[in-house]
Amino acid sequence: MNTANACAVVLWIGVMLYSVLGGADFGAGFWDLTAGGTERGRRPRALIDRAISPVWEANHVWLVFVLVTLWTAFPPAFAADLSTLFIPLTLAALGIVMRGSSFAFRKVSVRLGVQRAWGAVFALSSVLTPFFLGAALGGIASGRVPPGNEAGDIVTSWANPTSAMIGALAVAACAYLASVYLIADARRLGDPELEGYFERRALGSGIVAGALAIGGIFVLRSDASYIYGRLVHEALPLVVLSGVFGVAVLVLIFIHRHPFEGRLGTLGIRLLAAGAVAAVIWAWGVAQWPYLLPTTLTVSQGAGDSATLSWVLGVFGIALVTVIPSLAFLFVLDHRSRLEEEGEGTLGAERFGGGMEGPTTGGSGYG
Repeated sequence: MNTANACAVVLWIGVMLYSVLGGADFGAGFWDLTAGGTERGRRPRALIDRAISPVWEANHVWLVFVLVTLWTAFPPAFAADLSTLFIPLTLAALGIVMRGSSFAFRKVSVRLGVQRAWGAVFALSSVLTPFFLGAALGGIASGRVPPGNEAGDIVTSWANPTSAMIGALAVAACAYLASVYLIADARRLGDPELEGYFERRALGSGIVAGALAIGGIFVLRSDASYIYGRLVHEALPLVVLSGVFGVAVLVLIFIHRHPFEGRLGTLGIRLLAAGAVAAVIWAWGVAQWPYLLPTTLTVSQGAGDSATLSWVLGVFGIALVTVIPSLAFLFVLDHRSRLEEEGEGTLGAERFGGGMEGPTTGGSGYG
């Protein structure tokens, strides 16, 4: 494997990690949005807040990694993507900024009305951001981003059937990932009521994501023929693997079983859900190969100087021994409930006043 191909693999690893880790954070915002009013949604929002507070900002490291790798290793593709797709990418970036600021401001706001306003911004931006990121990826996959600065149409490049389908699938996949992760959090904290609450949502979002993925095949057939042709041939084993993982998660949730007991159980079901999404990402990578911009710019044509590519690989090697272990340690601490503040370790009835709609303290709704 030459350095250009190796850098393309590194780039795709970053895309996969951001999809699996950052995607779950966006999905948590989806469930925050749909949790209901102040009283009905208080306990689910409390679990969501507790689950993502320690790690949500850390997961953006993979988005930065992807952008820097694309810019450094494949500058022609970076220039084409950002100049043609600047509308959805700008909206996604705005969503990330608004999501982060509103999440922080909601936690420190005192007045209920202000909490509701910031909470609404957080939840809406958590839904719109993955949609616009997916729409941008759809423009690339469907071949609507030609090489060159401002060479593609700034509207139809992302307002098209493939972009709409991938944007919707991104939102559904994020919601699916988040619900599965939140099942594990509720189970680990000993809250069977919230566990059942997110089990129902995982089943629903998983079915919707699966239906969108199946329906998306027909969209790609008519709108992105190159990607479709390779998805049903070269990338087909990964597509099947994703389906197997996804169905396995839904079956385990439906029969209320985890693949292992204790903490390994919560980890096992998360890994299966993450594997389903990761397999889709790699299937897309295989289907698009060897193009950065189907079917006009290959990996070798868009690669930078060989010395630059070597440095990119070297930096990735440094990340393997520094950033990844640090993030893994952060997740381990979070999984073992070592990061929450005093008094946040329990989501039981004594803190939230009994049932899902009982009188509570803390949190905010939108109605």
